[in-house]
Amino acid sequence: MFTGIIEATGEVTDITAEGTNLTFHLQSRIAPELKVDQSLSHNGVCLTVTSVSGDAYTVTAVEETLKKTNLGQVKTGDRVNLERCMPANGRFDGHIVQGHVDQTGIVTGIADQNGSWLFDFQYRTWSDDPKENNITVEKGSICINGVSLTVFNSAPDSFRVAIIPYTYEHTTFRDLKVGDVVNLEFDVVGKYIKKMLGLYQ
Repeated sequence: MFTGIIEATGEVTDITAEGTNLTFHLQSRIAPELKVDQSLSHNGVCLTVTSVSGDAYTVTAVEETLKKTNLGQVKTGDRVNLERCMPANGRFDGHIVQGHVDQTGIVTGIADQNGSWLFDFQYRTWSDDPKENNITVEKGSICINGVSLTVFNSAPDSFRVAIIPYTYEHTTFRDLKVGDVVNLEFDVVGKYIKKMLGLYQ
């Protein structure tokens, strides 16, 4: 389990194909603290550390993960957001994040507010019935590329978030451009409520 508070970024130094899987080789300042078999969130995707050497480590993503997230589009030289799983005695500074991406979204707008930034996102809906789609709520939580954020301008297939300078500088938000694909994990509490009400498949 994660909280959406990014610890560091990692740079992809190499990508190796192994059948339908991809093994990502990364460098990060937190690599020396990692252990093999440890869960680590990459852009909001929970992956298992398979090797560690100095400031470098590897993780592998299976075909299903590559199809459902933006990891299949990551290239050598790209940066990704990293978060280790939450310790039992830790604080919930963000919100409950499982590291299970629900779907991807697209950056549709970026506005510099002279000290903060507004990012607009759109995501695919599968039905004209909003009860069958993923949803956001005004001032609710959303996880974007592993970052816990608060939603506003919530609509059936789009929303906006505000990014403070610290988040902008210490995550990959500063790398995003209009048209980029991001990973979205919707609030798990909302998903359970929809399930209990029979509104979520």
